[in-house]
Amino acid sequence: MAKKRPQTKAAGKPQVTDGEVPVVGAREPCPCGSGRRYKACHGRGAAHAATELVQRPFEGLPGECDWVALRELVPAATAPLHLKGGLPEGVPSVTLATVLPMAWPALRRDDGSVLLALQNDTSSGDLSRDMADTLQRALAVQPGSPVAARRVPADGPRLQDLLDGDAGFEPTVHSGFEFWVPDSADSASPEVAASLERANAAAIPTVRLSGVDAAYWCETPEKNHLRWVMPHPEEDLLDALARLHSAGTSSLGEGTRLVGSFRAHGLVVPVWDLPSAMTAEDCEKPAAEFAERLAGALASDAPLTADERRARGGLTNRQVTLS
Repeated sequence: MAKKRPQTKAAGKPQVTDGEVPVVGAREPCPCGSGRRYKACHGRGAAHAATELVQRPFEGLPGECDWVALRELVPAATAPLHLKGGLPEGVPSVTLATVLPMAWPALRRDDGSVLLALQNDTSSGDLSRDMADTLQRALAVQPGSPVAARRVPADGPRLQDLLDGDAGFEPTVHSGFEFWVPDSADSASPEVAASLERANAAAIPTVRLSGVDAAYWCETPEKNHLRWVMPHPEEDLLDALARLHSAGTSSLGEGTRLVGSFRAHGLVVPVWDLPSAMTAEDCEKPAAEFAERLAGALASDAPLTADERRARGGLTNRQVTLS
């Protein structure tokens, strides 16, 4: 049997002996100088990072439930972000936004402030790592520049590494996307103005309730809805909802109905149908009362009754996974 020839380093190729190995095409020679293709060398780690899904990318961040809501449910919203160690020189503020014009991942405005988009597609299975990479590049890019998408290094920081975990997270829901252009829509470029018009036309009226956490009322032509992102473990929450549903206490008042739930980024989002005349303000008191009933149901460790098991099965069958 012939002996395998020892692999030699590709002649004439730059070799990386220390520091970060650049990301290149999968079939290109690895920049480390090994002579192997990137996908068979340092690209293995990048490929693993791209396919390994992080179920709860916002876990550990202040306001995890609101992060999920802004990512999946809310058309137009912003929230100030607070960095560990404070803001760099020349960056007066960093603001999270649901979306940005032309689907930019981030934008550094002329005044140096940064807008970071939340609802963009990402290159890996870790949304937090992708967004952290975008944020770092936005802080360094020249003012007046958008930040393009790219494949993120597998060992880069996550949002949890960059953001101040002791700061609060306070989203502001907007009726439209005029926050894209702080002066006026008339000052926007034709491309941004067209993107603004399209985004405003598609936005569903949405309001964040003030009396409970991460509950969002929205209006549609047929009926209104309340979508409430909850932090409780999925199995415990479904048991508690089943107890309330079986007892006839899962609604938010006359004409309302718990119709199912979403599953998004590792959290469960119960959804209620509401009468078209029921406003966000009308939801405040019944939502607070429901939160008290839910806390009692969550505290129970009694086995589910037959009726409660049937109710749980119905709720599970009406669950839709968003991410």
